[in-house]
Amino acid sequence: MTTRVFSGVQPTGNLHLGNYLGAIVNFVKLQADHECLYCVVDLHAITVPVAVWGGPNELRRATREVTAAFIASGIDPKQHIIFNQSQVAGHAELTWVLNCVARLGWLNRMTQFKEKAGKDRENASVGLYDYPVLMASDILVYRATHVPVGEDQKQHLELSRDIAQKFNNDFSESIAANGHGDTFFPLPEPVITGPATRVMSLRDGTKKMSKSDPSDYSRINLTDDADAIAQKIRKAKTDPEPLPSEEKGLENRPEADNLVGIYAALSGKPKSALLAEFGGAQFSSFKSNLVDLAVAKLSPIAREMKRLTDDPAHVDQILIEGAERASVIASETMDAVKDIVGFIRGR
Repeated sequence: MTTRVFSGVQPTGNLHLGNYLGAIVNFVKLQADHECLYCVVDLHAITVPVAVWGGPNELRRATREVTAAFIASGIDPKQHIIFNQSQVAGHAELTWVLNCVARLGWLNRMTQFKEKAGKDRENASVGLYDYPVLMASDILVYRATHVPVGEDQKQHLELSRDIAQKFNNDFSESIAANGHGDTFFPLPEPVITGPATRVMSLRDGTKKMSKSDPSDYSRINLTDDADAIAQKIRKAKTDPEPLPSEEKGLENRPEADNLVGIYAALSGKPKSALLAEFGGAQFSSFKSNLVDLAVAKLSPIAREMKRLTDDPAHVDQILIEGAERASVIASETMDAVKDIVGFIRGR
């Protein structure tokens, strides 16, 4: 059986090194052994106030930027499917059916809604509350078998599995009668691609790198040129001690640990090998090496992203073609779901 991977990235501006090392690098690796759908989840983006997602022009710009980042990083839009969520009606259509399967108590346990809505929960959108059901539909409308997820999305993937299981149970007789055997939806598995690279702020090693940090020096944006990358790494916060020669020495030194972790992720070498090489050295020489590595790895991505985003019609065409291919799979699922549930449809 083909393993089908689905993953989505929100178009919410400034993609940075954390997005690249935490997610996109793994997307590129998964291409070799799986059939992959990589989605720019624009329906998810509008679940927060317009002032947060930036309005129509910003949504279009950010959607194209994420698409360009996928391609510039090495995802092949001919071999795999790159598209934006809103072009495939099955995502929203299946969400309604799954809203009627999911239970209120399940959604009430979702911690991410509580974090995002904050104290003003009554004022949050219904979309933000229902976000996990749309995420389940994103995965299940392609009957995807595997989903690469970060720590913050594990609970949502569990919910997707619960919804799939309940649908399979609730409609088991109809699923069998329509020729689908015992189950219709597979229970999607998380893709574990080794230890996730958690990239922290260059100004404070205890906080995650974030696009919302007021200081641009806290992050390396994927659109940064070689000079900007070099300057940000040289100015990155460190402590006065030399680098340790083993990993234990990084404990309670968050900035040192972050820079060594970034070097390890970009070079593909374990931290222990880097510390054997640089242990006892001052940060200035380590940073010079990290600058060379980061510029070599990241500036070609920035250049290619710029080339792609300078031609929005070309990027839009990639999304349109991807959406057409995705729609073929989603329509098959939706036709089957309608027959299973009992909706009358044209043939």
